[in-house]
Amino acid sequence: MKWPVFATLVGMVAENAVRAFWPLWSVIFVCLAPLMFGWQDVLPLEAFWILVVIAATALIAALVFGLRRFKMPTQSDALARVDAALPGRPIAALSDAQAIGRGDPASEAVWHAHVARMQTRSHAAKPVDPDLRISDRDPFGLRFIALLFFVAALMFGSLWRVGSVGDQTGSGMVIATGPVWEGWVAPPTYTGKPALYLNDIPAGLLQVPAGSKVTLRLYGEVGALTVSETISGRTEDLGAASEAQQAFIAATSGTLTIEGENGSSWDVRVIADATPLVELTGPVEADAMGEMSQPFLGFDDYGVDSGTATIALDLGAVERRHGLAVDPDGIDPLVLDLPMPFNGDRADFEAFLVENLSEHPLANLPVTLKMQVVDASGQVGESPAEPMILPGRRFFQPFAKAVIEQRRDLMWARANAPRVAQIMRAISHRPEGLFSNETTYLRMRAIIRRVESFENMGGLTAPVQDEIVQALWDLAIQLEDGTLADARERLRRAQERLAEAMRDGASDAEIAELMQELRDATNDYMQMLADQMEPSDGTDQADNSDETREIGQDEIQALMDRIQELMEEGRMAEAAELMEQLNQMMENMRITQGENGEGGPRTPGQQSMQDLAETLQDQEQLSDDAFRDLQDRANQGEQQQGENQGQQGENGQSESQDGQQGEGQGVGDDATSGQQGDGGSGGEASLAERQQALRDELKRQQDGLPNLDGQAGEAARGALDRAEEAMNGAEQALRDGDLAQAIDQQAEAMDALRNGMRSLNEALAQNDSAEPGQGTERGEATGRVEPTRRDPLGRELGNTGQFGTDDSLLQGEDVYRRAEELLGEIRRRSAEQARPEVERDYLRRLLDQF
Repeated sequence: MKWPVFATLVGMVAENAVRAFWPLWSVIFVCLAPLMFGWQDVLPLEAFWILVVIAATALIAALVFGLRRFKMPTQSDALARVDAALPGRPIAALSDAQAIGRGDPASEAVWHAHVARMQTRSHAAKPVDPDLRISDRDPFGLRFIALLFFVAALMFGSLWRVGSVGDQTGSGMVIATGPVWEGWVAPPTYTGKPALYLNDIPAGLLQVPAGSKVTLRLYGEVGALTVSETISGRTEDLGAASEAQQAFIAATSGTLTIEGENGSSWDVRVIADATPLVELTGPVEADAMGEMSQPFLGFDDYGVDSGTATIALDLGAVERRHGLAVDPDGIDPLVLDLPMPFNGDRADFEAFLVENLSEHPLANLPVTLKMQVVDASGQVGESPAEPMILPGRRFFQPFAKAVIEQRRDLMWARANAPRVAQIMRAISHRPEGLFSNETTYLRMRAIIRRVESFENMGGLTAPVQDEIVQALWDLAIQLEDGTLADARERLRRAQERLAEAMRDGASDAEIAELMQELRDATNDYMQMLADQMEPSDGTDQADNSDETREIGQDEIQALMDRIQELMEEGRMAEAAELMEQLNQMMENMRITQGENGEGGPRTPGQQSMQDLAETLQDQEQLSDDAFRDLQDRANQGEQQQGENQGQQGENGQSESQDGQQGEGQGVGDDATSGQQGDGGSGGEASLAERQQALRDELKRQQDGLPNLDGQAGEAARGALDRAEEAMNGAEQALRDGDLAQAIDQQAEAMDALRNGMRSLNEALAQNDSAEPGQGTERGEATGRVEPTRRDPLGRELGNTGQFGTDDSLLQGEDVYRRAEELLGEIRRRSAEQARPEVERDYLRRLLDQF
């Protein structure tokens, strides 16, 4: 017992000392930090003594504060803390005396047993850890700030510099102790290197960056110490070698010597700042919209400060014909700022120059790209001039391409203005069938008249040239991406753009962008056909001859995926052949009312089936959650019962009745709390709310069911009504806390939902056969989709483009009974633990589909 009490007493002393004297050591750290940095050597004497007075006052105040707050703990305090850490406070119980029942043998026996038990517990006493946390006394973290100052002083200062405080008392003591010196080497700020304290560096080799500032201070009798150096390269304004304070820049390698008592000498090697480097790490890439991306690498020993990319016209590589045959007016080089890392190391980094220069006069012309980087010292590094074609936006519409070409010629030289006006007037001479709308034609004629009017007045000026150039760009954009009359025109334009890309060659980014445009246009076109489809009255049915077949949207998407794959592999001829097949297919396509309702826009019946399937899946998930909660409740009851039985055994036979009573109360409390949770915010309440939401959703779906006649339709509606009643019962059971009853009701709801979906499917099939042509997307096209006719297992592609077969796998008339048998067999096999895990995982994935 002595050791735990003594160790706890020592901890309590440390605890009280930390809580009382934390301001004292914080003030000490704050005072030592500037002294270790050498503030006393640079501050005026008056300012230094003012700070000394402030520091002394703060130290005295912190000491008085600590002495008043510190309280020396006693051994009884330590004993009480050890006792409080033990269950039942056994040490205090040992000092107690029996108050009642003296003289009664039974009472005294119980008392002695109690004392013995407490004595046994006291043997487990251990030292109590002190609580050294003082965040409640220092909520602003001032102690950490003081510690940060002190640690920074230890890293970048020196404890030896504290001794120079004595120099501030007068020069007599300095002379008495002999001459001393101090020195510092401060590298340039951009290097990020710390200053060096020469007094801590032994004589010998000393490497410093070029441009470092050397500062020396000599104390004592003048002439006792002198400085000689060959690293500054100074030839004038050298000053006396014995000056008390000297400073110079380390420019070249050499020697630095302090001659005299306690002097030192260094062989200084100046490390020159390396020239930064920049290089292109890959070819320029661009998308169809003209955005370029040029990767590059920057490197410097201390870090790149900035950089530029200069793009200049490569006149020798220009094909001088047509509008480019005349001499250019003079196109200034384009200078772009290189992107630099916002954070991190700039010494070695990779980045991308991303710009869209489609509107610049140099777009799509031969240029040279040269990059320059500059470091903090002003040194410049350049990359070799790289010849390239400056990427610009690609235009596929013929009129747009012609307008862009004339815009280029006009930016090349204002002397091309008459030629530009003549060519534009020629291509717009007969606009019928060439312009998508009248607006673009009128805009083009207005530009022509403006160019000709200024030519008649003496030629274009620079502001007018810029205005017309912008007008030509806007016209080309409108011709290329302007408003189309309908989805058919957009589809035709997307097909032409993709065919143009096949002929001219396109990058992967352009192919992906054009294919996405084709997919969007195809979807819009098919939706337009579906919107314009009129219900069939039986007189205008789809032609089911041998030359027609059904086409699904998935099949069309598979064909477009194959086209994109071939183009990315460079097999343009095969891609063009499939593209022609797709064009013929889309030209001959029309939406009709067919039999199965597959492949096109969903009919109300199909939408109802999908909604009911989602509701069934949500109900299954909810039932699983309820079963999991029921298991958790059972496990908690068994654990509580085991704890109560253990407690009975410990207290003995005399306490058996009380233990049983306590156990009964515990179970009752748990049940009560569970019921309260059911009605409040517990787990069952959350399940009940989810069940209510599912019931409301099922009610909404019932209201949206299509009008289906016949016995199957009545059966579907009756099954859904039974599902709603079962959901209502499950909801009420969940609110009452009866999880078992809720699970039974949920099982009935799921069975009713499955029966309702089966009956609804039958009703939809009967309705389709009675009224031909309900909701099928049927296309009239020649040929089939060849690229993906078989899946990886060799099965043929279905009519809707999905992998599988149309052959009936369920033989016999009662296909639904057979489906139930198969589903039951899958469930049975998935529950067999002896089966391989791979097989069971596959079976579970099958069950997830139902």
